[in-house]
Amino acid sequence: MGRLYTEQLDIAYGDISIVEHLNISIPSGQITALVGANGSGKSTILKAMARMLKPTGGTVFLDGKSIHRQATKEVAKQLAILPQNPIAPDGLTVSELVTYGRFPHQKGFGSLTKEDKEAVRWAIEMTGMNEFYDRPVDQLSGGQRQRAWIAMALAQGTDILFLDEPTTFLDMAHQLEVLKLLQKLNDEEGRTIVMVVHDLNHAARYAHHMVAIQKGRVISNGTPAEVMNLDVLREVFGIEADIIPDPRTGVPLCLPYGLAHEAHQQPSYPAGAAGSEPTSHKEPASVGR
Repeated sequence: MGRLYTEQLDIAYGDISIVEHLNISIPSGQITALVGANGSGKSTILKAMARMLKPTGGTVFLDGKSIHRQATKEVAKQLAILPQNPIAPDGLTVSELVTYGRFPHQKGFGSLTKEDKEAVRWAIEMTGMNEFYDRPVDQLSGGQRQRAWIAMALAQGTDILFLDEPTTFLDMAHQLEVLKLLQKLNDEEGRTIVMVVHDLNHAARYAHHMVAIQKGRVISNGTPAEVMNLDVLREVFGIEADIIPDPRTGVPLCLPYGLAHEAHQQPSYPAGAAGSEPTSHKEPASVGR
């Protein structure tokens, strides 16, 4: 299984530097979640590690070799990426979409081999999309459509799977549907999965490893228990929160109740003064989704 890591990675858009001297190592055979506020650089980092974006400095290594010095087809046999909000051509069916995942394994414009067809069937079955085999992708629900795209990535037959915000714009049921599928792929197939996730509680529940990013820098990385702490939440997300163990799994749950900059602006009153509040009072915690 390919080892993936960066050394002193620099990424810029034109003259604007997004990431400087970034060092990240992705644990093989685990699910890694990149988390951070909007504009923190997490999607940019994902694209650079997946070879969709060329860095301005430093190196992304895959199996000890620079990923940007390897042939495109060779890289595509080792890792697949599902970008944000992919769009299929009108009328394209699920089976046709999934067939695209076999492109790196084809020679010239040859027809699908027996191995290709078996990979397509397996990917569709693995993602629970058998009943939608001939259904146009644009007629599927959001969760079904996302599963179809994941099936295409699976058909590529790679050990590493990148996903950029795979649950964006999905309702809660479809979010869980997609996350449980990724968990299944990791548990049963041993796939290394790297995903950008907005919901901290989803990241903590479904990832083995978390990387908290702010302004293109790694602020904290490790297990959810190591990354989900009050200091990281204040620095990366600018929030005040309670962190409690999930009653079902024991992983940390984030219950945000305020903004970090507001915590230093609250008026203080002498004990018992008119208009004062008890010093032990705190707003009820609630999960922000």
